[in-house]
Parts: sequence; structure tokens; C-alpha cells
Amino acid sequence: MNNKKLVEKLKTGGVLKTLNYINAFLQIDRVHFVPPELKEEAYEDMPLPIGQGQTISQPWTVAFMIELLSPQKGQKILDIGAGSGWQTTLLAHIVGAQGKVIAIERIPELCEFGKNNVSKFNFIQSGRIEFICADGSKGAPSSLRPPEGFDRIILAASAFRIPQALIEQLGNGGMLVGVEGGNVVRISKDKKGVLKRENFYGFSFVPLIEG
Repeated sequence: MNNKKLVEKLKTGGVLKTLNYINAFLQIDRVHFVPPELKEEAYEDMPLPIGQGQTISQPWTVAFMIELLSPQKGQKILDIGAGSGWQTTLLAHIVGAQGKVIAIERIPELCEFGKNNVSKFNFIQSGRIEFICADGSKGAPSSLRPPEGFDRIILAASAFRIPQALIEQLGNGGMLVGVEGGNVVRISKDKKGVLKRENFYGFSFVPLIEG
């Protein structure tokens, strides 16, 4: 198995559909985001441990959530629970040089691990990714929040409820994809700030650490 075969599997499985996202998966190889002893398993469609009781998510789930999120070039995205940095780097590739991803990871060891992985692609150095160690349930620090709010927010850890701070930091016309009670939820905010919620069932995630 290699990265190209993994991407083909996600495409033929119907979960990875959008050309720009397919290109991101082809360019951002998962092998760079797993611990050294698990590199031979990097292309398996399964979550893998990255330490501290956390995992790098199953590729199928990452593709599903990115397709739901529908990120676009030039957007500002908040990535909560960045962990290994794989999803963060995929998003940075998708938004392009005019976009920006703020990645937040709470666990110091994983924050360092994720930063090091992301740095392999020059996105931190170029300013396309800001990777910080903080409590993601509170959202981004005020100094890093776009005045109009984030275009997209993604949360890949299971919260009892999507933190209100994240909904407040979502801009009008924006979209949040997160995990609530173990189920994927998509919250859209229209141009007037009215929220619409959709639920998608049948997933398993590590819990969001709050407080």
C-alpha cells in the first residue's frame, strides 16, 4: 500500500470527491504524520496512536469531514485538536497561499509533534499555518481571530456539546464541522447569523479536553 493507492481507495469508496481535496491528499502524505514505528501502517484506513492517548484519525473520516466542511481557496480556518498536524496541513494546501489555518492543540507533547510534522511542508515558516498550544475549546486567541470571524472551523474530538465559543467565532456565511456526543455535526451560519444544524451518525472519536 502507498499514498496513491490510499487516495484511490478513498475515491472509489465515494468519500473523497472534490478535485482540490484529492490533490491535497496526494501531496500531503500521511506517512509524515505518524510515529516512526508506525510508518508501515500509515496507509491503512484506520486510526493510529500518536501518544498521550490520542490518535491520527482514520483517512476515511478525515476525507468525510473535509468534504463536509467544504473549505475554499483564500479562506481562514480554525482547526481544533490539531494533534499530528495531518488535517491541518491538508487544509493549508486546500486554502492556498492567500488562506490561513490556525491550529490549536492542547497537549504539549502533541503540540510539538504536530508542529514538527507541519514544518516539513514549510507552511509554518511561510505563515500559512499558525500552530499554537492552548485550550481549543475556547477557540482562537483574540489576536488571531479574523474581525469578520472564521470562514470554517473544524473540531476532530468529541465534545458533549460544540463549545459556544467556537460558534461565536464562526463568521456569517461560515461553516463548522465538529463532533458532538460521538456524532459528526455540521453547523452552518447564514449571512444573517442564523444557524442550521445537521447530524451524521456512526463515528468514534477521542474526547475533547475542556476546561
